[in-house]
Amino acid sequence: MHLPHDPANPAADPIHFDDFLKVDIRVGTIIEAEPFPEARKAAFKLKIDFGPTLGVKKSSAQITAHYALKELIGRQVAAVVNFPPRQIGKYMSEVLTLGFGDETGEVVLFAPDHTVPDGARLF
Repeated sequence: MHLPHDPANPAADPIHFDDFLKVDIRVGTIIEAEPFPEARKAAFKLKIDFGPTLGVKKSSAQITAHYALKELIGRQVAAVVNFPPRQIGKYMSEVLTLGFGDETGEVVLFAPDHTVPDGARLF
């Protein structure tokens, strides 16, 4: 059910367009996916190919509710590629894979609906 205004999830404060341009969101193709049993919340370890300029980056993603490991291989996803790496347990996550919460809060991946070149930037 879609609510026109959800006071529990208000819109963020306005920003300048230049602030948006600082966030580097790129598309990449998942080339490896494996379990991440050490994570506090259920997650997978991903290796994502962002093309020749950025190469392959690692990400931890809490996407176990809607996705099986086998179906992730070859799937394009969007990720923020210019955050500093983040240590998650013994795993260093290099990019933030993007998604939206469904009605129960489980992550649904954000991806283009047509194939685009790996490394393409969101604008």
